[in-house]
Amino acid sequence: MVIKSMAPDADEEVREAALQLTDSVAAYWERKLENNLLGVYLLGSLAHGGFNRRYSDIDIGLVSEVALTNDMLEGMRSFAKSMSPDLASKISLFWTDRSFVTGRFPPLDRLDYLDHSMIVMERVAVRPDRPTLENIRDYLCGAPFENWDKAARKFAQMQELEEQNHKAFLRAFLYAARFVFSWDTGTMASNDDAMAFIRAEPQRGLDVPLLEQAFQIRLDAADPDPLFKYRKSLLNLVEACALICTKTHPKDRI
Repeated sequence: MVIKSMAPDADEEVREAALQLTDSVAAYWERKLENNLLGVYLLGSLAHGGFNRRYSDIDIGLVSEVALTNDMLEGMRSFAKSMSPDLASKISLFWTDRSFVTGRFPPLDRLDYLDHSMIVMERVAVRPDRPTLENIRDYLCGAPFENWDKAARKFAQMQELEEQNHKAFLRAFLYAARFVFSWDTGTMASNDDAMAFIRAEPQRGLDVPLLEQAFQIRLDAADPDPLFKYRKSLLNLVEACALICTKTHPKDRI
């Protein structure tokens, strides 16, 4: 089944604005870091496709000779807000040094950098070692899984869904597809690719029709309220992926 966005032009309009903001942010870092700035890159849906005007972040990768301080990061946020009040809060900055040791650049985002990144500016091309499948699986079953589990339990207990939680609530459903995709392939890709994967390779415990509904809501940039009655199903999605983490049935298909 092929699901399409109802408003691709609206997504493209916001995507263009996001690209302009990214250019401005790259110029900001050039002024701040000068020759210490090695490169700025598009990551995530801006790079590999599937950008959504409501639910996508503006993922930016930055490689620097020096560590970024909290004051520097706050300065970037203030600058971005002055350039685009509506989009600044969407910026998610992944940064590191030449050795990819310090900063914030987790293994999956490192894969995204290696496989899909698009250059905004580059003074020196830095290519870290590629995370192995074992690295990716260890990472997936660590902090990301714990954070997803906590979020799912919180949402399952809610009595009403407030607008401020719409994005995180919808992502809690779609993360199941992304988890399975990265676990099996050792790579990172778009929500579109993750959904195509679980359609072709359904996993025990994953309610694919429910995930299709969540995916369509994302494509339409719609409110996720129709999913609220299924909020306790998030616990089933988490449990299915927990079984994968414990290797009870990592390859067990329906």
